Amino acid sequence: MIGRAACRGAATIVNAIATGKGAAFGISLEVDAAVELENGAGDVALAGSAEGADLVAGCVKAVAARAGVTGGVRGEVHISSEIPISRGLKSSSAVSNAVSLATSRALGATLPDMDLILAGIEESMKAGVTITGAFDDASACYLGGVVVTDNRNFMILHKGNMDPDLDIVVHVPEKRITKKSLKGLDFSPIKKDVEHAFDLAMRGEYLKAMEVNSRAYARVLDVSEDIAQLARKKGALAAGISGTGPATVAVCNRTEMGDVLQALQKEEGTVLKAKVNDVSAREVVPRLL
Repeated sequence: MIGRAACRGAATIVNAIATGKGAAFGISLEVDAAVELENGAGDVALAGSAEGADLVAGCVKAVAARAGVTGGVRGEVHISSEIPISRGLKSSSAVSNAVSLATSRALGATLPDMDLILAGIEESMKAGVTITGAFDDASACYLGGVVVTDNRNFMILHKGNMDPDLDIVVHVPEKRITKKSLKGLDFSPIKKDVEHAFDLAMRGEYLKAMEVNSRAYARVLDVSEDIAQLARKKGALAAGISGTGPATVAVCNRTEMGDVLQALQKEEGTVLKAKVNDVSAREVVPRLL
């Protein structure tokens, strides 16, 4: 039994850590998964890597259980990804979604989208790759477009879209920020600012919300906003730290994208280009595997 699927990434509008409510929008950076399964108890291996193996195996087993498979499954999963890991660009959410959807296809099971999203979230929490459950991130990756969510109650409060003609420039430092390293940080001093960003997102003022959120979290995370400020200076409509960083995402009109790209390429780190994504994972054709 073989199933293939793709899921695209997302970027932060409002980080949910401080309040339990967040917002994110889909971007075109992609993860592809190929799941090869057999019936019967056994291991599910991640080909070529130990990093993320527990998350991947957990997603496969969880989806099989939701699909009513008895007796277990075993097999191998292949992943190919354009999304840098532990930089705030929702790599874990995209991987868990892609693996969950590919598993359902391998099993010939028709499961609701929300079942697949929640299976990935549960396994992400077990694997320690998320603090809040990342319902906003997982939903934006899987569904595309903009989602504003109550992460504690797994509710989508608002769904919208960014202008599909906008360009995305992503600056990715070499430094990683793991979720374990954030334990013990006090986010209460920025709660009011994050609540304001959330209110803006609920009103559809996504770009303004993104910048209010970035300025607030930069103070607690000790992540520099210098790249975001440079991007804004060079003409970005908005720029901010994505997730817990350290990546910075700049949203640009096509006419200004070249200036922003050129400026960020002079800074230390990797610069990626992307587009806004409003396409559901079910509709994305895998192209990396």
